[in-house]
Amino acid sequence: MIPSRDRQFPAALAAAMAVRLDLIGEDGVDFEPYESFLAADETTEWLRAWTGNSELNGDDFRVFGQDGTGGYAAFWLVRPGRELVEQPVVFLGSEGETGVVARDLGALLWLLADGFGPWEAVTSYEPEPEPGWAPQANRDLAAIAERFAPDRRASGAAIIAEATQEFPDFDDTIMKLCR
Repeated sequence: MIPSRDRQFPAALAAAMAVRLDLIGEDGVDFEPYESFLAADETTEWLRAWTGNSELNGDDFRVFGQDGTGGYAAFWLVRPGRELVEQPVVFLGSEGETGVVARDLGALLWLLADGFGPWEAVTSYEPEPEPGWAPQANRDLAAIAERFAPDRRASGAAIIAEATQEFPDFDDTIMKLCR
């Protein structure tokens, strides 16, 4: 089990989030990373507000960033006995968007390197993507992905497809929590 008190980023995530901080507003990706995971009580408060369910706690999520509207990107601690870096990454948007973004941290690193943020990964299936937006690969993020997850190299589209295929019921799972 991953301790709920541990809010420090793994080294790979910290490196990627440092690069992402420098890119805000420059690459068209709507993602604002945090410097550490959201506190446990704040995660619980957010999850209760998002679902309308006061019985929930946020122990199954490690929030590490948000989009401009307040939707959260988080690790979803759904794989018992597995390390945080092996857990899927999800997005829960402020307008009810939900989706599994990447199967694990290694896949997330390559997704970011390919020019996608969590919101873009979840909404990339929409018939009319954001006008004028196209993913822009990033060399600095690719170097981080190569360093920490060389065996996970894949395109953003492949990463999104794999995550969606592995967790096809994520939206239903989350909606069952809502009141």
